Amino acid sequence: MRVDPIRMTLPILALLCGTGLALAQQPPPAAQPAPPQGPFVNGALAVPGAPANTDTVPAKYSAKNDADDHQIIAAYTFKKLTPEQRRAIVQALKQGPAAPRLKAEVGQVIPLAVELRPVPEELAAKVPETKGYQYAATDTGVVLVSPATRYVAGALADE
Repeated sequence: MRVDPIRMTLPILALLCGTGLALAQQPPPAAQPAPPQGPFVNGALAVPGAPANTDTVPAKYSAKNDADDHQIIAAYTFKKLTPEQRRAIVQALKQGPAAPRLKAEVGQVIPLAVELRPVPEELAAKVPETKGYQYAATDTGVVLVSPATRYVAGALADE
């Protein structure tokens, strides 16, 4: 009995092609979870006693740092003020007349129509961060302004 090689090859070829197609339709294997990153989790130091939510945590993991990244650089001058320093600034600068319609936020430019006054030397001696800035009192607090650019670098509310 003579075997035709073409007839023998066709079923084997069909079997191999069918198996290849079946494998191609299989879902990929489940992704393995990333191995631990050592002492860091999401960019933050995750060891006992480590401070939480520091400035070194990437903005994509920290809403606070993301908001900080959107601030103008001058705003960092007043970022680390203590509550006592903030209170002292507001109490010292709120004495004069207020600009009633001024609703300024950090990063805004104060119009030329608004009168700015230099921060008193006594206050600059107590809170050195205020030295060289100008201010305007508002109905809701005080804004500290960079004199060169008229950008609001700090907005401190009454307490």
